[in-house]
Amino acid sequence: MVKLEATKEHDDGRDVTVTVAPALPVQEHRLPLSNLDLLLPPLDVSVFFCYLHPAPTAAGLKEALAKTLVAYYPLAGEVVANGDGEPELLCSGRGVDFTETTAGGVELREVRLGAVDEGVEKLVPAKKAGVMAVKLTKFRCGGAVVGCTFDHRVCDAYSFNMFLVGWAATARGSSAPPPAPSFRRSLVAPRDPPHQRAPSTNALIDRLFSPRSAAPPPPPPAARAAPSTGSTALPRRTSPR
Repeated sequence: MVKLEATKEHDDGRDVTVTVAPALPVQEHRLPLSNLDLLLPPLDVSVFFCYLHPAPTAAGLKEALAKTLVAYYPLAGEVVANGDGEPELLCSGRGVDFTETTAGGVELREVRLGAVDEGVEKLVPAKKAGVMAVKLTKFRCGGAVVGCTFDHRVCDAYSFNMFLVGWAATARGSSAPPPAPSFRRSLVAPRDPPHQRAPSTNALIDRLFSPRSAAPPPPPPAARAAPSTGSTALPRRTSPR
């Protein structure tokens, strides 16, 4: 389901923003955020993908997006405040803002994708509402860039990548169902008493982190100020406990 939201003229073309809702209706309900996400301020994360000619069409991307949002319906919702003033996810089927624009007479190979400058920032949408937003930028050469911005409080990079994989497969015409997400909030709820970690987990933590007491003491000031004699002494590597 696609609803026209706004149209805006620019010097290098025309931006058209539509709202893409899930292909099937969503029964409105709310999902709490995890205890960790309640500590985070609102944080939007953006990614973009480049396609040479022939690039995906806007119509095909929007149709596939509507189908994929059926399984990933929380991404079509919005973050609101509950009675206690805490943010939570309202699964309302609001939809995802999808903006289509052109890069004027620019070709994709002319864009300095390795430089995070103002030009690259224009390839990703500025999310104004909802959980995520999409922007399709078409270039003169027939290539395109698909940019996405999502609320990190709702999903992390791994979860959003699952959605992207499902969306891409649907856009390519795959009949296989997308990776099934799980919205069981009990999985991220704090435990009281805390859950006992397995010995293998404790061993992994010991390898990743080392207590400050295990670090060697800093050299005395005189040693730090001594002039170099032409050779460099490397500090001895200590093993974490």
